Amino acid sequence: MKKITFPQMGDMKIGLKALFAELGFEVVVPPKISKKTLDLGVKYGPEFACLPLKINLGNFIEALEKGANVIVMGGGCGPCRFGYYAEVQRAILEDLGYCFEMIVLEPNLLRDYRHIKKILGNVSLKRLYNGLKLALYKVYMIDNIYRIVLATRALEKKRGEIDSLYSSFLNKIDQASSFKKIKALKDEYQNKIKENINDYQRDERLIIGIVGEIYLVLEPFVNLNIEEKLGKLGVIVKRDIYMSSWLLHFLHLGNEMRKIKKAAENYLDSFVGGHGLDSIGNTVRYARVGYDGVIQLAPFTCMPEIISQTILPSVSKKEKIPVLSLFFDEHTGDAGLQTRIEAFVDLLMRKKIYKDGKLLEKGINYG
Repeated sequence: MKKITFPQMGDMKIGLKALFAELGFEVVVPPKISKKTLDLGVKYGPEFACLPLKINLGNFIEALEKGANVIVMGGGCGPCRFGYYAEVQRAILEDLGYCFEMIVLEPNLLRDYRHIKKILGNVSLKRLYNGLKLALYKVYMIDNIYRIVLATRALEKKRGEIDSLYSSFLNKIDQASSFKKIKALKDEYQNKIKENINDYQRDERLIIGIVGEIYLVLEPFVNLNIEEKLGKLGVIVKRDIYMSSWLLHFLHLGNEMRKIKKAAENYLDSFVGGHGLDSIGNTVRYARVGYDGVIQLAPFTCMPEIISQTILPSVSKKEKIPVLSLFFDEHTGDAGLQTRIEAFVDLLMRKKIYKDGKLLEKGINYG
């Protein structure tokens, strides 16, 4: 029997579980990312590979040990090394003696349908469509609630209550199998979260936008729970990178990318791979709607985000928005990250208070 697994990335597993269960397959979810996962990836992965590749490799080893025999992995094209992850991981896992099949989902899904069908078996297009529809609906509702979580952690009446509600929401939506139930859960928890905030404090809070490489943005283990840390520091967090928005872009749907390119055109007018262009365009957009600062998150050696990092000081200066660039690898420490974001938040607060001071007159990059 086919036992399917996939990489962990944020809450993506809930949508993928729904998809493959709807298609009638056994799903082997990799264990929650841990130090063991990271250690496995570091041990067997190339030394200078991106951190996401190493974590994914650790995910696959743990899932294969649990009995998985089919791996689903994303593909891609362009300058970013993500498009080559699957081939590197396949070679390493085969060298380690694992027997498995790998499905690589390229941007042109219809082109690869025959290949997917060969591995998965006699899956009809109708059944695949229904599975995708349910999975995407779950992903969309999860992202909808998490946007509220990011905006309200800093305003909660009781510390930790909103994260507790979000965890409860995820557990219930994971079990939900109908669109009606999923929508009802979204409405229920949206109201519960709003009941647990002190909205009158909103104007006093800093607003920081998050940009960067999608895996670092979406996966709390690798970014050391930076969004939660910011919330505890009294910061309202905003971002535009979500699983649902990435899927729309992956499937060439929606017009959000056009807005990002338009915002970035004076600083970067070409695709550089990954989310490099997004990092520039969204930083400009955040500056123009009045955010207090921006934090860029990226894996160490990530070429698209390195390009963005070199441009962001100019964006910071011209758009008058401070930017902090943070690059992560397996050696990044929690204490060092906490110190850096506390210093950044302190600087932003002084800028907010002393509106006529020098900090307002020029953009500053603290990367």
